[in-house]
Amino acid sequence: MSAAKMHREKLLSLFEENQEGLIYLKGAEIMYRYGTDYEFPFRQESNFWYLTGVNEPDYHAVIDIKSGDFHLFAPKRDAQFAVWHGRIKEPAEIKESYNPDHLHFNNELLTVLNSRKPGLIYCLDEEQAEFIEDLNRELTVDTETLADAITYCRSIKTEYELDCMREAARVNNLAHLEVMKALKPGMNEYETKAIFDYHQKKNGLLQPAYSGIHAGGVNSAILHYTENNQTINNGELYLIDAGYEFKGYSSDVTRTFPVNGRFSGNQAAVYQVCLDALNKTIDMVTPGVKMEELHLAACRIILHGLKDIGIVKGSIEEMMEKNIFALFFPHGLGHFLGLDTHDVGGYPKGVDRIDRPGIRFLRVRRELMPGMVITIEPGIYFIPALLKPALENSDQARYLNREKVESLYNFGGIRIEDNLIILDNGVENLTDVPKEIKEIENIMNR
Repeated sequence: MSAAKMHREKLLSLFEENQEGLIYLKGAEIMYRYGTDYEFPFRQESNFWYLTGVNEPDYHAVIDIKSGDFHLFAPKRDAQFAVWHGRIKEPAEIKESYNPDHLHFNNELLTVLNSRKPGLIYCLDEEQAEFIEDLNRELTVDTETLADAITYCRSIKTEYELDCMREAARVNNLAHLEVMKALKPGMNEYETKAIFDYHQKKNGLLQPAYSGIHAGGVNSAILHYTENNQTINNGELYLIDAGYEFKGYSSDVTRTFPVNGRFSGNQAAVYQVCLDALNKTIDMVTPGVKMEELHLAACRIILHGLKDIGIVKGSIEEMMEKNIFALFFPHGLGHFLGLDTHDVGGYPKGVDRIDRPGIRFLRVRRELMPGMVITIEPGIYFIPALLKPALENSDQARYLNREKVESLYNFGGIRIEDNLIILDNGVENLTDVPKEIKEIENIMNR
């Protein structure tokens, strides 16, 4: 049985037995840059890929809830398509590739919808609902049920999905290690990005999972830095947060290491605090734990560490209450990972974000369950835009060592990120890129 068929059966199991209705899904189209004929690399919409296995543009799909029949609608290509884009697939080839119960051309979509007497048609969003209603105003559309159902299915990975993620992680681990080996003072960020991209593509992974971050020096404190065009200097830190997809499934790893191969005193001290937060938090990951609990535990570990090295001062409990951790760790601890890098399912229906500095950006707020895949990625950053106002705020400044904090304005930041599969009794860590200080220094100076 194909992965897509297993996913369809998983989805249909959430509907009532003998329930009437159809599920409609619209695949992605080719996107162009600002009205030109420049094509962006095609990548299928994740829900469509999940349920059909199709990673080609201009397809539609209908699933009959009662019978389980899968109707696939293929674009009818003409000779000009063949001239510009290559050979046109014959229907037999499409059937062999995707194994639909019924194959149609796109111009047959309305005929099929009308012939099925569907009752409700379940769509993912208003845009797809409007498309169906424009075909036939008498059709009744539901835009809430399907999104919730697919989100539930995608949150718990099948063994096929986990194997895809293991392969994405295997190649990503290798590419990160090669960057660690190659980095030297004076290189440009785009050179390290080129090394990373080369090893991904050499191993058959062609699609970046997201815009990678390749950041030297102060750029490492920019959480979503994407310019990747500055010189990486001796004595600085270098942060790489990047990954590619395997069959649509993402890997997302971050490592930070010294450009010259040796951590300075301050770098080693802050790095060890961040590493402790990562390792100790991973030890806490188990089914039933909530992500906000893990996040706050990481915040506490970071405050203890920063206090030990003289950057913050005072009562840990008071600093937790005053959200001092968010001055150094302003983002969430992690997120779901899957067909999307920030995968669906982090906030179940009815669960709101916690309106609190730092934790309001947490992308998952729910109990963890076996089969989920998450990232754990604590960070410590010295961001003048956060720290300067805090030093002028008497309520916050009394917990900060002004001299030490000001001396670190050009430090940049440190983030360390691993990818975890939640098991019945712990985790499987997909990330084996070196992260201990001695390991990193040995590799960089080998």
